[in-house]
Amino acid sequence: MAHPAHGADTPLDRVRALASLIEASADQGERDRRLPEPLVDALLEAELFRLLLPRSLDGGELDPAMFVRVLEAVSRLDASTAWCLGQAAGCSMVAAYLAPDAAREIFGGRRAVLAWGPGPEARAVVVDGGYRVSGTWSFASGCRHATWLGGNCAVHEPDGTPLRRADGSVQGRWMLFPAAQAKMVDTWHVVGLRATGSDSFTVSNLFVPREHSVARDDPAERRHAGLLYCFPTNSLYASGFAGVAMGIARSSLDAFVILARQKTPRGFRQPLRESAVVQRDLARAEAKLGAARALLLGSLEGVWEHVARTGALGLDQRIQIRMAATHAIGEATAAVDFAYQAAGATSIFERNAFERRFRDMHTVAQQLQGRESHFETVGRFLLGLEPDTTFV
Repeated sequence: MAHPAHGADTPLDRVRALASLIEASADQGERDRRLPEPLVDALLEAELFRLLLPRSLDGGELDPAMFVRVLEAVSRLDASTAWCLGQAAGCSMVAAYLAPDAAREIFGGRRAVLAWGPGPEARAVVVDGGYRVSGTWSFASGCRHATWLGGNCAVHEPDGTPLRRADGSVQGRWMLFPAAQAKMVDTWHVVGLRATGSDSFTVSNLFVPREHSVARDDPAERRHAGLLYCFPTNSLYASGFAGVAMGIARSSLDAFVILARQKTPRGFRQPLRESAVVQRDLARAEAKLGAARALLLGSLEGVWEHVARTGALGLDQRIQIRMAATHAIGEATAAVDFAYQAAGATSIFERNAFERRFRDMHTVAQQLQGRESHFETVGRFLLGLEPDTTFV
């Protein structure tokens, strides 16, 4: 679909059209700890919050590899903006599990954005027509510009008895409600990704209609036949946030090359680029980042072809995505660390090309998708043992 407001017709075109605004908004976002309203308006107009939303709801329904490329392109400009787009995109996949009328109510508006976060103590009590929900959810990236919020809840009977699945675990459902019905809590005082505004929100005894609840990623509740929705949300979060990491790394290495041509370190007679150590380490960083990127994109393209042929996505494909995404985040972190360290004292000053990227990169790496422990899950699977599939 063409976008006459900016004359672009692909997501990457739209990112390029907004590049100067995204870059120019970064400092204000850093100060305010949320994306500036003019930038949010432009991103909404460009439909960049709708990358993984079904086409039936005027969404992009992008394949995973293209999704990664889009977030990578945005992250080269500003990581917080890319993170918010990736988070909103993952949340919007829940539309494939909602009844059509409910999905249209939540996502039908052109300004629709859903945000959510974890809330381990949240509860939903069964009542006539739905649930009474109480809880607090944190790390809700983009909640300050969201129109709807959501969170997972343990479901209980009116007498307080937990509802249990056949395996004995407590049944959980995601509850979705208008953002205006929640109280925002200012908690996002952090090292990096400051402009994501990943604050907390809370509700108490809020009625949520049954049609606004969903068992996320449960095949029994999936209503949309698109290939994208064979993928669990975590596979797209892992891939998308790896794209964010690779974008940070790409811009860091590019900035370092520019610096190395110009800077002569104190005590040296030649520019930084004449150092054999710098030459060797830059080449290694480029090779490792490029290889990790190729593994991730190649894995996603291969899995997409498999799903197109079979109509299903198995554990082995999910493990492949998890391995490639975790590896990409790790190699991206190493590339950023190289650029930060090799740039010397230049890196420690605010508003240079390295300081914010260093902070943003290490915030990405500390998040769930960047855990090194994911390799244990992959290794168990490769060795024929039962893996922990919680985040696969």
